[in-house]
Amino acid sequence: MNISGDPKPDLRFLNIAGEQYFQCLILLAVPGVEGTSPPQRSRIKILKPMRKTAFSLIILTLLLPGCTFPESRKPSQPNIILVITDDQGYGDLSCHGNPWIATPNLDRLHQQSIRLTDFHVSPTCAPTRAALLTGHYTNRTGAWHTIGGRSLLRESEITMADILSSNGYRTGIFGKWHLGDNYPFRPQDRGFQEVLIHKGGGVGQAPDYMDNNYFDDTYFHNGIAERHSGYCTDIWFDGALDFIKSSGDKPFFCYLSTNAPHSPYFVDDRYADPYRSNPDIPSPEFYGMIANFDENLGRLLAAVRDLGIEDNTILVFMTDNGTSSGADTGGQDGFIESGYNAGMRGKKGSMYEGGHRVPCFIRWPGGSLAGGFDIDELTSHIDLLPTLVDLLGLEDLPETNFDGTSLKPLLLGDTPRLERAIVTDSQRIQYPEKWRRSAVMRGKWRLINGKELYNLSDDPEQRQDVAEKYPEKTSELRLSYEKWWDDISPVFDEYPRIIIGSEKEKTTVLSSHDLHTDGPVAWNHRQVRSGQVSNGWWAMRAAAAGKYRISLRRWPMEAEIPIRSGMDPEPGIIKTSVPASVEGKALPIRRGHLQAGNFSGVKDVGSSDTEVSFTVELPEGNFRLQAWFSGEEDLNLCAYYVCVEKM
Repeated sequence: MNISGDPKPDLRFLNIAGEQYFQCLILLAVPGVEGTSPPQRSRIKILKPMRKTAFSLIILTLLLPGCTFPESRKPSQPNIILVITDDQGYGDLSCHGNPWIATPNLDRLHQQSIRLTDFHVSPTCAPTRAALLTGHYTNRTGAWHTIGGRSLLRESEITMADILSSNGYRTGIFGKWHLGDNYPFRPQDRGFQEVLIHKGGGVGQAPDYMDNNYFDDTYFHNGIAERHSGYCTDIWFDGALDFIKSSGDKPFFCYLSTNAPHSPYFVDDRYADPYRSNPDIPSPEFYGMIANFDENLGRLLAAVRDLGIEDNTILVFMTDNGTSSGADTGGQDGFIESGYNAGMRGKKGSMYEGGHRVPCFIRWPGGSLAGGFDIDELTSHIDLLPTLVDLLGLEDLPETNFDGTSLKPLLLGDTPRLERAIVTDSQRIQYPEKWRRSAVMRGKWRLINGKELYNLSDDPEQRQDVAEKYPEKTSELRLSYEKWWDDISPVFDEYPRIIIGSEKEKTTVLSSHDLHTDGPVAWNHRQVRSGQVSNGWWAMRAAAAGKYRISLRRWPMEAEIPIRSGMDPEPGIIKTSVPASVEGKALPIRRGHLQAGNFSGVKDVGSSDTEVSFTVELPEGNFRLQAWFSGEEDLNLCAYYVCVEKM
């Protein structure tokens, strides 16, 4: 409570602790008042208006023994549940006007929430997550791509989980992380205490457990591979619900980040079948994955209600970029040709509105954030963390220096319009290029690639470039971008480095997903099976000098297949959209090559060898690691998997 400067202290703060505490104070302060009989309660009511007298008595009794907050009535910080889906666009909800998809639970949450209707993220997965969890622009964090060693969240970044855990929150992540699978980039290294995830950017990508296909897969629970029964989205929600129920009275942060509805579009037929007869729907399976998610969201909403924590829980729903398959736009930057895209141009990956404008619902009944209304102010993923810090009065850390701004005044309805420019872009290359696939946003103005100018107020589909008509506005937005670029570009030369030789991760398993290269990247199991040529290097740091055992593999350790050998295809799953996998191609590999710092070595590969190992003396510090196979027919391709252990 804050009583400074208030000549008439207000006793309403006692409601926080409940009537029991008020009674305790009055009973101790007023002679002859004992017990809890109706006459006593009448005398308490008479005393309440006597604010000065009652306040003095209360202050005195705070020093008396035996008068404390009842444990179950102590005020606590609200819980936080942040739900984010993958590749679901603004138009992939029925509450946003989609005439075909059924999302009853999302619609219900929409009705109960404050909706940020002009909310923007990055145009692709990992960049959005990096910005969301740090409050920093994506390119500042080092994670401006989804593969190629550029989806790793810079070690110096402080995450939402770091801040919340340091403020007494229990923290958990369930589903997709996509910001690094090795130390120091794993979620358990970045503030999360309970972790249940797949690896890479999606189920079935190269770092993930071999041949995961959404059903009965092996996922990683606190770093340990564990087999799970059921569909991936169901498993993430099961884990999240167990986490919530086991948190007790401790406030929790639950980051529920589904891989659905990201490709491949694998789902039980019963969810996709209702959409298969509609020729206007580009992908029935995509909609089916959303239907399954919506069903699980219903389970979550019911559990939060039944546990009695609904009022004291901040629930945020959002998505990570524009739709991937809810609309056909004739290319990622085109105009809608089929499906539904809420009247926007472009989809996932686009710098046009359909690439990065997404839903964002915020509900906190106990904090007056509810009731079902829209805020049409320009907002962004970089704003959510500073907003939570401000809303909850958290102890921020001085190193954060957020790029985003707190939306608390906006959410509470007591602020004018935010006058600022926000930048989003889609780099997806090794080194960022100025103006590349960028959008500078201010109010309803959009500057695309530094050249095209659109005013969404009268051209929401971005059909009319008005740059020549409004040269001053174009120059203004270009200047905003120039300042932004000058601010973030100095860190581009810093490589997020995978650390070996640390007690935090005794065996480091590298995958081709994180190769630094300007060429093709073998980032999923299908490409590994087919033997896609991919070459590059990993950015590394040895935490300690010494001898290291470095082993090169074509197949991951769980497969235990010889380097030269092929792999049988995995069968499809009946009554689902999961087809048989491609056959693993046998390759005429004869030699394994390794360069690690100053070390360079070559070894022959035998027909039964599952790996080729080298013993390497490494000094402490940074180095590049390159590992590849060569053989007949001019074969030259990276080792898709490399295991590193300090000896």
